[in-house]
Amino acid sequence: MSGVAAGGSRTLPSSARAPGKCILFGEHAVVHGAPELLFAVDLRTQVVVRAAAETTLNADPRASESNPYFRAALEALWASGPPVEVRSVSRLPRAAGLGSSAAFLAALATALLPEGAAGRPAELAQRCFSLERQAQGVGSPGDTSASVAGGYLTVNSPRGAALWTIEGDSRRWEVRRLEDPGWVWIVAYSGVPRSTADAVRAFARRLENADGPKLLDRFASVAHRGIDALARGDREGVAREMEENQALLREVGVSHPRLEALLEAVAPAAEGAKLTGAGCGGSIVVLPRSGRETEAMRRLARAGAVPFPVRASTTGAEAVGPE
Repeated sequence: MSGVAAGGSRTLPSSARAPGKCILFGEHAVVHGAPELLFAVDLRTQVVVRAAAETTLNADPRASESNPYFRAALEALWASGPPVEVRSVSRLPRAAGLGSSAAFLAALATALLPEGAAGRPAELAQRCFSLERQAQGVGSPGDTSASVAGGYLTVNSPRGAALWTIEGDSRRWEVRRLEDPGWVWIVAYSGVPRSTADAVRAFARRLENADGPKLLDRFASVAHRGIDALARGDREGVAREMEENQALLREVGVSHPRLEALLEAVAPAAEGAKLTGAGCGGSIVVLPRSGRETEAMRRLARAGAVPFPVRASTTGAEAVGPE
Protein backbone atom coordinates (compact mmCIF):
# COMPACT_ATOMS: atom_id res chain seq x y z
CA MET A 1 0.00 0.00 0.00
CA SER A 2 1.17 3.56 -0.63
CA GLY A 3 -0.23 7.03 -0.66
CA VAL A 4 -0.42 10.31 1.22
CA ALA A 5 -1.10 10.48 4.94
CA ALA A 6 -4.15 12.28 6.26
CA GLY A 7 -3.67 15.99 5.78
CA GLY A 8 -1.02 15.38 3.11
CA SER A 9 1.78 15.50 5.66
CA ARG A 10 3.88 12.63 4.36
CA THR A 11 3.85 10.41 1.32
CA LEU A 12 4.19 6.75 2.20
CA PRO A 13 6.22 4.59 2.10
CA SER A 14 9.03 6.57 3.70
CA SER A 15 12.28 5.66 5.37
CA ALA A 16 14.94 7.35 7.48
CA ARG A 17 17.97 6.51 9.58
CA ALA A 18 19.84 8.09 12.49
CA PRO A 19 23.00 7.34 14.48
CA GLY A 20 23.36 6.46 18.14
CA LYS A 21 25.70 8.33 20.47
CA CYS A 22 28.58 7.92 22.88
CA ILE A 23 29.09 10.25 25.85
CA LEU A 24 32.70 11.08 26.67
CA PHE A 25 32.14 13.54 29.53
CA GLY A 26 29.22 14.85 31.56
CA GLU A 27 26.64 12.05 31.72
CA HIS A 28 24.19 12.68 34.58
CA ALA A 29 25.78 16.01 35.51
CA VAL A 30 24.54 17.62 32.27
CA VAL A 31 20.96 17.25 33.51
CA HIS A 32 21.91 19.65 36.31
CA GLY A 33 23.62 22.23 34.09
CA ALA A 34 27.18 20.85 33.82
CA PRO A 35 28.89 20.54 30.42
CA GLU A 36 28.70 17.41 28.27
CA LEU A 37 30.79 16.13 25.36
CA LEU A 38 29.46 13.36 23.14
CA PHE A 39 29.60 12.18 19.56
CA ALA A 40 27.25 10.41 17.16
CA VAL A 41 28.55 6.89 16.53
CA ASP A 42 28.52 5.26 13.09
CA LEU A 43 26.06 2.62 14.33
CA ARG A 44 22.60 3.49 13.06
CA THR A 45 18.91 2.71 13.34
CA GLN A 46 16.78 2.68 10.18
CA VAL A 47 13.00 2.72 10.01
CA VAL A 48 10.64 2.11 7.10
CA VAL A 49 7.04 3.33 7.36
CA ARG A 50 4.27 2.00 5.10
CA ALA A 51 0.50 2.41 5.07
CA ALA A 52 -1.20 -0.67 6.56
CA ALA A 53 -4.47 -2.07 7.85
CA GLU A 54 -3.33 -1.63 11.47
CA THR A 55 -0.47 0.13 13.20
CA THR A 56 2.43 -2.16 14.08
CA LEU A 57 6.09 -1.95 14.99
CA ASN A 58 8.10 -4.91 13.72
CA ALA A 59 4.81 -6.81 13.28
CA ASP A 60 3.69 -6.16 16.88
CA PRO A 61 0.18 -4.64 16.93
CA ARG A 62 0.53 -3.81 20.66
CA ALA A 63 3.82 -1.95 20.37
CA SER A 64 2.19 1.43 20.94
CA GLU A 65 1.09 0.14 24.35
CA SER A 66 4.40 -1.44 25.40
CA ASN A 67 6.93 0.93 23.79
CA PRO A 68 6.68 4.46 25.24
CA TYR A 69 8.95 5.96 22.56
CA PHE A 70 6.83 4.58 19.74
CA ARG A 71 3.66 5.71 21.48
CA ALA A 72 4.98 9.23 22.10
CA ALA A 73 6.01 9.63 18.45
CA LEU A 74 2.67 8.42 17.11
CA GLU A 75 0.66 10.64 19.44
CA ALA A 76 2.69 13.75 18.67
CA LEU A 77 3.45 13.29 14.98
CA TRP A 78 0.85 10.93 13.53
CA ALA A 79 -2.33 11.34 15.57
CA SER A 80 -4.51 12.03 12.51
CA GLY A 81 -2.63 9.78 10.12
CA PRO A 82 -3.73 6.37 8.81
CA PRO A 83 -2.53 3.08 10.33
CA VAL A 84 1.12 2.38 9.54
CA GLU A 85 3.46 -0.58 9.52
CA VAL A 86 6.83 0.45 10.94
CA ARG A 87 9.91 -1.71 10.51
CA SER A 88 12.98 -0.83 12.57
CA VAL A 89 16.44 -2.33 12.11
CA SER A 90 19.30 -1.24 14.36
CA ARG A 91 22.99 -1.96 14.92
CA LEU A 92 22.66 -0.45 18.40
CA PRO A 93 22.06 -2.79 21.34
CA ARG A 94 19.12 -1.71 23.48
CA ALA A 95 19.53 -0.42 27.03
CA ALA A 96 23.29 -0.22 26.43
CA GLY A 97 23.95 3.49 26.93
CA LEU A 98 24.50 4.07 23.22
CA GLY A 99 21.40 6.08 22.38
CA SER A 100 19.18 3.41 20.84
CA SER A 101 16.00 5.25 21.86
CA ALA A 102 17.28 8.61 20.59
CA ALA A 103 18.29 7.07 17.25
CA PHE A 104 14.89 5.37 16.93
CA LEU A 105 13.03 8.61 17.69
CA ALA A 106 15.16 10.70 15.33
CA ALA A 107 14.75 8.20 12.50
CA LEU A 108 11.01 7.74 13.09
CA ALA A 109 10.36 11.49 13.38
CA THR A 110 12.27 12.09 10.13
CA ALA A 111 10.20 9.38 8.41
CA LEU A 112 6.86 10.68 9.76
CA LEU A 113 7.27 14.45 9.53
CA PRO A 114 6.51 16.28 6.28
CA GLU A 115 9.13 16.18 3.55
CA GLY A 116 11.70 18.87 4.18
CA ALA A 117 11.59 18.60 7.98
CA ALA A 118 15.10 17.14 7.97
CA GLY A 119 16.21 20.49 6.55
CA ARG A 120 15.18 22.13 9.83
CA PRO A 121 17.43 20.24 12.26
CA ALA A 122 16.95 22.64 15.18
CA GLU A 123 13.20 22.01 15.07
CA LEU A 124 13.73 18.27 14.70
CA ALA A 125 16.14 18.22 17.67
CA GLN A 126 13.63 20.04 19.89
CA ARG A 127 10.83 17.67 18.83
CA CYS A 128 12.91 14.56 19.48
CA PHE A 129 14.03 15.79 22.89
CA SER A 130 10.42 16.52 23.85
CA LEU A 131 9.40 13.02 22.74
CA GLU A 132 12.21 11.37 24.71
CA ARG A 133 11.34 13.36 27.82
CA GLN A 134 7.70 12.35 27.42
CA ALA A 135 8.70 8.68 27.12
CA GLN A 136 11.25 8.40 29.94
CA GLY A 137 10.54 11.43 32.10
CA VAL A 138 14.16 12.51 32.65
CA GLY A 139 17.32 13.31 30.74
CA SER A 140 19.07 15.97 28.68
CA PRO A 141 18.96 16.80 24.95
CA GLY A 142 22.46 15.53 24.21
CA ASP A 143 21.40 12.10 22.94
CA THR A 144 18.69 13.32 20.60
CA SER A 145 20.79 16.26 19.38
CA ALA A 146 23.63 13.88 18.48
CA SER A 147 21.22 11.61 16.59
CA VAL A 148 19.85 14.61 14.68
CA ALA A 149 23.13 16.46 14.01
CA GLY A 150 25.87 13.82 13.81
CA GLY A 151 29.49 14.59 14.68
CA TYR A 152 30.96 15.78 17.99
CA LEU A 153 28.74 17.99 20.15
CA THR A 154 29.04 19.92 23.38
CA VAL A 155 26.17 20.84 25.68
CA ASN A 156 26.36 23.67 28.24
CA SER A 157 29.85 24.61 27.06
CA PRO A 158 31.16 27.73 25.29
CA ARG A 159 33.37 25.53 23.10
CA GLY A 160 32.29 24.87 19.52
CA ALA A 161 30.14 26.43 16.81
CA ALA A 162 26.57 27.14 17.94
CA LEU A 163 23.93 24.76 16.56
CA TRP A 164 20.76 25.33 18.57
CA THR A 165 19.19 25.89 21.97
CA ILE A 166 16.88 23.25 23.44
CA GLU A 167 14.29 24.16 26.06
CA GLY A 168 12.49 21.95 28.58
CA ASP A 169 11.56 21.89 32.26
CA SER A 170 12.48 25.56 32.75
CA ARG A 171 16.02 24.89 31.52
CA ARG A 172 17.90 25.87 28.37
CA TRP A 173 20.69 23.78 26.88
CA GLU A 174 23.12 25.28 24.38
CA VAL A 175 24.27 22.70 21.82
CA ARG A 176 27.46 23.32 19.84
CA ARG A 177 29.60 21.41 17.34
CA LEU A 178 33.28 20.56 17.75
CA GLU A 179 35.61 19.58 14.94
CA ASP A 180 36.13 15.83 14.53
CA PRO A 181 39.70 14.84 15.51
CA GLY A 182 39.33 11.68 13.39
CA TRP A 183 39.98 9.22 16.22
CA VAL A 184 38.87 5.60 16.37
CA TRP A 185 37.08 4.58 19.55
CA ILE A 186 35.84 1.26 20.88
CA VAL A 187 32.49 0.93 22.60
CA ALA A 188 31.84 -2.34 24.40
CA TYR A 189 28.47 -3.54 25.66
CA SER A 190 28.68 -5.37 28.97
CA GLY A 191 25.51 -7.42 28.40
CA VAL A 192 23.98 -5.88 31.53
CA PRO A 193 20.94 -3.76 30.57
CA ARG A 194 20.28 -0.59 32.52
CA SER A 195 17.45 1.90 33.09
CA THR A 196 18.37 5.47 32.19
CA ALA A 197 15.52 6.90 34.25
CA ASP A 198 16.46 4.95 37.39
CA ALA A 199 20.14 5.90 37.13
CA VAL A 200 19.38 9.59 36.51
CA ARG A 201 17.10 9.71 39.54
CA ALA A 202 19.72 7.95 41.70
CA PHE A 203 22.30 10.55 40.66
CA ALA A 204 19.87 13.38 41.51
CA ARG A 205 19.34 11.91 44.98
CA ARG A 206 23.12 11.77 45.47
CA LEU A 207 23.35 15.49 44.72
CA GLU A 208 20.95 16.19 47.59
CA ASN A 209 23.72 15.34 50.06
CA ALA A 210 25.68 18.13 51.72
CA ASP A 211 28.59 17.72 49.29
CA GLY A 212 26.28 17.70 46.25
CA PRO A 213 27.20 21.17 44.91
CA LYS A 214 30.94 20.50 45.22
CA LEU A 215 30.49 17.11 43.55
CA LEU A 216 28.68 18.71 40.62
CA ASP A 217 31.48 21.28 40.33
CA ARG A 218 34.01 18.42 40.10
CA PHE A 219 32.02 16.83 37.24
CA ALA A 220 31.86 20.19 35.48
CA SER A 221 35.61 20.79 35.85
CA VAL A 222 36.47 17.38 34.39
CA ALA A 223 34.11 17.96 31.46
CA HIS A 224 35.54 21.41 30.72
CA ARG A 225 39.09 20.04 30.72
CA GLY A 226 38.09 17.06 28.58
CA ILE A 227 36.32 19.27 26.05
CA ASP A 228 39.32 21.60 25.84
CA ALA A 229 41.67 18.64 25.36
CA LEU A 230 39.61 17.14 22.53
CA ALA A 231 39.35 20.54 20.84
CA ARG A 232 43.19 20.65 20.87
CA GLY A 233 43.46 17.08 19.58
CA ASP A 234 45.25 16.14 22.83
CA ARG A 235 44.72 12.38 23.22
CA GLU A 236 46.70 12.18 26.45
CA GLY A 237 44.64 14.96 27.99
CA VAL A 238 41.34 13.38 26.92
CA ALA A 239 42.44 10.00 28.29
CA ARG A 240 43.45 11.53 31.62
CA GLU A 241 40.07 13.22 32.05
CA MET A 242 38.23 10.04 31.03
CA GLU A 243 39.92 8.25 33.93
CA GLU A 244 39.03 11.10 36.30
CA ASN A 245 35.43 11.11 35.08
CA GLN A 246 35.20 7.37 35.70
CA ALA A 247 36.47 7.85 39.24
CA LEU A 248 33.67 10.35 39.87
CA LEU A 249 31.03 8.06 38.35
CA ARG A 250 32.34 5.25 40.55
CA GLU A 251 32.13 7.54 43.57
CA VAL A 252 28.45 8.35 42.99
CA GLY A 253 27.60 4.69 42.55
CA VAL A 254 26.60 4.43 38.88
CA SER A 255 29.38 2.07 37.84
CA HIS A 256 28.88 -1.71 37.98
CA PRO A 257 31.12 -4.73 38.71
CA ARG A 258 30.86 -5.87 35.07
CA LEU A 259 31.91 -2.44 33.82
CA GLU A 260 34.82 -2.37 36.24
CA ALA A 261 35.93 -5.81 35.06
CA LEU A 262 35.88 -4.63 31.43
CA LEU A 263 37.84 -1.49 32.29
CA GLU A 264 40.47 -3.61 34.03
CA ALA A 265 40.64 -6.07 31.13
CA VAL A 266 41.21 -3.40 28.46
CA ALA A 267 43.55 -1.16 30.49
CA PRO A 268 46.87 -2.43 28.99
CA ALA A 269 45.70 -1.51 25.48
CA ALA A 270 43.85 1.69 26.37
CA GLU A 271 44.95 5.29 26.73
CA GLY A 272 41.73 5.98 28.60
CA ALA A 273 38.40 4.29 29.30
CA LYS A 274 35.19 4.89 31.21
CA LEU A 275 31.55 3.92 31.29
CA THR A 276 29.34 5.76 28.83
CA GLY A 277 25.69 6.65 29.30
CA ALA A 278 23.64 6.17 32.43
CA GLY A 279 25.82 3.41 33.90
CA CYS A 280 24.61 0.73 36.33
CA GLY A 281 25.29 -1.62 33.41
CA GLY A 282 25.37 -0.73 29.74
CA SER A 283 28.66 0.04 27.98
CA ILE A 284 32.15 1.45 28.26
CA VAL A 285 34.04 3.64 25.79
CA VAL A 286 37.75 3.14 25.15
CA LEU A 287 40.34 5.37 23.52
CA PRO A 288 42.74 2.61 22.40
CA ARG A 289 46.48 3.02 22.25
CA SER A 290 47.67 3.66 18.71
CA GLY A 291 48.33 0.37 16.93
CA ARG A 292 46.69 -1.69 19.69
CA GLU A 293 43.07 -1.40 18.60
CA THR A 294 42.82 -5.10 17.72
CA GLU A 295 44.35 -6.09 21.04
CA ALA A 296 41.83 -3.91 22.87
CA MET A 297 38.96 -5.55 20.98
CA ARG A 298 40.26 -9.01 21.81
CA ARG A 299 40.72 -8.20 25.48
CA LEU A 300 37.14 -6.95 25.71
CA ALA A 301 35.73 -9.95 23.85
CA ARG A 302 37.63 -12.37 26.09
CA ALA A 303 36.19 -10.54 29.10
CA GLY A 304 32.69 -11.22 27.80
CA ALA A 305 31.82 -7.88 26.20
CA VAL A 306 30.47 -7.15 22.73
CA PRO A 307 32.96 -4.59 21.33
CA PHE A 308 32.43 -2.28 18.35
CA PRO A 309 35.12 -0.09 16.73
CA VAL A 310 33.47 3.25 15.97
CA ARG A 311 34.13 6.68 14.56
CA ALA A 312 31.95 9.75 14.70
CA SER A 313 29.10 9.62 12.21
CA THR A 314 29.49 12.45 9.71
CA THR A 315 25.72 12.56 9.19
CA GLY A 316 22.78 12.76 11.53
CA ALA A 317 19.14 11.87 10.93
CA GLU A 318 18.36 11.66 7.23
CA ALA A 319 15.63 10.45 4.91
CA VAL A 320 16.60 7.51 2.71
CA GLY A 321 14.82 5.53 0.02
CA PRO A 322 12.58 2.76 1.46
CA GLU A 323 13.77 -0.74 0.72
